[in-house]
Amino acid sequence: MSDYEVLDDRFRKLTIGHAKLERLWTGSRWAEGPVYVPAARHLLWSDIPNDRLLRYDEGDGSVSVFETHCNNQNGHTLDREGRVVACEHGGRRVSRLEHDGRWRTLVETVAGKRFNSPNDVVVKSDGTIWFTDPVYGIESHYEGKIARAEIGGSHVYRFDEVSGEVSAVITDMVQPNGLAFSPDETILYVSDSGASHVPGLPRAIRIYDLADGRSARAGGILAECGAGLFDGFRVDRDGNIWASSADSVRVHAQDGTLIGRILVPELVSNVCFGGPKRNRLYFTAQTSLYAIYVNAHPAGVGPVAGDISQ
Repeated sequence: MSDYEVLDDRFRKLTIGHAKLERLWTGSRWAEGPVYVPAARHLLWSDIPNDRLLRYDEGDGSVSVFETHCNNQNGHTLDREGRVVACEHGGRRVSRLEHDGRWRTLVETVAGKRFNSPNDVVVKSDGTIWFTDPVYGIESHYEGKIARAEIGGSHVYRFDEVSGEVSAVITDMVQPNGLAFSPDETILYVSDSGASHVPGLPRAIRIYDLADGRSARAGGILAECGAGLFDGFRVDRDGNIWASSADSVRVHAQDGTLIGRILVPELVSNVCFGGPKRNRLYFTAQTSLYAIYVNAHPAGVGPVAGDISQ
């Protein structure tokens, strides 16, 4: 049985026919937030209920515990210096792993109120940090700590480390979750998993136009999920969206069309591109870490920009 389901010919050029789905490791309670660190040739990801970060070494395929008691970290990304930026459910903050190996708080309040539980994060080319803040990490002791929501809503924020300014750029969502920029950064895509709290809400990735690079204007729905909810996702250099769902990694073209699926036997939570040539798609799914080689690269990497050929 193929690991792919081709629904549109546009998906064929993104696949490698003989590349197989690999289950690299299993043993998490809920795996999330994969991030590839090129300088170390390793992948980090969260096991949120066990409050630990795990590390996959690309050199020898080994998996080890990178850190424990990490405030139930969820989503991760890299900043412009290659440092890991993390969303902490338990710490209710966004933090960064500095070059000296210490975690430093970047932002934990807005207008004097603590965030709910930052969930996923991306860094724009200007260095600003954009992150979602649903309530999942303060609703139970399983993925964080039970706590009172102080803000009164779940929003998407923009943080400018230089000025210290933090602002809510999207306030019309119930539970904003994964997010990613289009290759030219004129669009911010955000998944709304609010159906977990309000039955009947669209299980969708929404489009927000970034007219001035600082504020977001709602532009409608890109796609709705046909199985479960969209959680984390990433965008390739051609603008295709590689998104998690209950039964697969779903690949949508820029126009929103579902063009294909990578079939996965577990509930998929998040994805990222990695490997020396960034053509290996890693994804976390419930208890496990998976990977498959694809004919795609993340935005900003490859022949179009930032070529990494050796």
